[in-house]
Amino acid sequence: MDLNIVLSKVESRISNEEEIESVLREYNRENSQTFNFDPKEEEKRKKLCEELIRILGKDVQASCQTMCLETLRILSRDKKVLGPVATKQGMLVLAQLAALQGTGESVPEILEVGLVVEALKCLCNVIFNSVAAQQLSAEINLASGLCARLRMYTGQGLSHEVALFSLRLLFLLSALRTDVRSCLRQELKAVDLLIEILEHILSIKWVGKYEVATDLEAPPLPLEDNERAMEALKTLFNLTLSDFNDEDGAHQLRLITAIMRHVLMIKTQTEDKTEELHSHAINLLSNIPVLFLDVMISVQSQGGIEEYSGKNMDVIQVLLDFMVKRIDKGSNFKEGLTPVFSLMTESSRHHRDIRKYIKAQVLPPLKDVKNRPEVGTTIRNKLVRLMTHVDTGVKQSAAEFLFVLCKESVDNLLKYTGYGNAAGLLAARGLLAGGRGGGQYSEDEDSDTEEYKSVKPFINPITGHVEEPMPNPIEEMTEEQKEYEALKLVNMFDQLSRQQIIQPMGVKQDGTIAPLAEAISQCNMESCSSDSD
Repeated sequence: MDLNIVLSKVESRISNEEEIESVLREYNRENSQTFNFDPKEEEKRKKLCEELIRILGKDVQASCQTMCLETLRILSRDKKVLGPVATKQGMLVLAQLAALQGTGESVPEILEVGLVVEALKCLCNVIFNSVAAQQLSAEINLASGLCARLRMYTGQGLSHEVALFSLRLLFLLSALRTDVRSCLRQELKAVDLLIEILEHILSIKWVGKYEVATDLEAPPLPLEDNERAMEALKTLFNLTLSDFNDEDGAHQLRLITAIMRHVLMIKTQTEDKTEELHSHAINLLSNIPVLFLDVMISVQSQGGIEEYSGKNMDVIQVLLDFMVKRIDKGSNFKEGLTPVFSLMTESSRHHRDIRKYIKAQVLPPLKDVKNRPEVGTTIRNKLVRLMTHVDTGVKQSAAEFLFVLCKESVDNLLKYTGYGNAAGLLAARGLLAGGRGGGQYSEDEDSDTEEYKSVKPFINPITGHVEEPMPNPIEEMTEEQKEYEALKLVNMFDQLSRQQIIQPMGVKQDGTIAPLAEAISQCNMESCSSDSD
């Protein structure tokens, strides 16, 4: 529909509500899937936004308001036309229609669910796309109204869409405004509120102070419940970005950890949605201080494994399975793998039983060393391949994870990966000369298998496997030919170095790398100092 026709009807003071509603319905139908708008009509769309706010501020029928809000939601996909909406008056109108403007800690009763849902959707779009709207949302204390609305969730109950878009709006405010995030945590007690909401959505039953009863035979979580749970998890992620320093904060973090364990153990109605839910739970757990992660494996009611101090490792296996599934997808490694790597690395670094269990799954005692460490289908093979990934963040995360599993022992790491795959990590950590990282680990040593011991002298330390005997290319050369080829190679390196195509490097005494001249100079200085002594 021509935008001029829509504007003429909306601007006209003689058009009745039915005429406005009719023309907007047609416009909405034609543009419901429009996300890229004609730049030439930008001013017209901006004018239409202004007129829609004017109509919404008047006392008109709910059906007309809903249609105006639907049009405004479509227009708000274009951040360039939000000037008339991102005003104090515009934001107050939307907040009132969303039933978020009340007195004190109360909000108005919802009379028209469809109207409130459209207003919430509009607020989500406008706040996401407009910095001015974000500022105004803080000024009119929109977060307070949202919390008051959500407190009704576990009491009177809310429709799915009202609860969903209220949670989504709360997520946006907590993500985009640090001052609102602080207010949510301290004044509005939103962490406790979101914990209560998750308890309600997931039908949480506590069987211990920090232990949730998990029925593995329970039916899958309904899709609508899953949607609301994920919005709550995303908001909690934002609210746990900063430290919790008091006793109440520690209690909250342990409760969250226990609930996340439950989330990781349940399934939804589709495999993709289960993975998405688990991904949000892992993101949230990566914010939790490692001190509280013991809650994940302290499940008295379900028993544990004697080998791991009686701890229950079911959820750790879920994390490993999640990691392998993300690796096998072969795409989006940075966003998909970094959080789970971070969580398992820090858990392993600070909790011996978790490290011991994960190492048994990822780095079992070596038996077959005929193939390179990066060749094969085991978890170790897949992780070693990631150590040379093109994305720096991914390869650092994978290498750090394996390094921690090896108790930050260079020799142990090289046994499983080979020097070539581990060189990047060792260079970054200043460990090219060997040694250990700075972590504190138990003194128990890993025992090698008889198969490994028998071939250990024949393993190429660079590639990490036993290589087939290769013919010696200089075996039939005379001494003069060998000298000629050596000088030829030296000259080639010298030429490449002078042209700054390559830069010869050496390892300094502290294990870091430096230009070869600098490394040699340092060694000579230390040698002279030793001689003078």
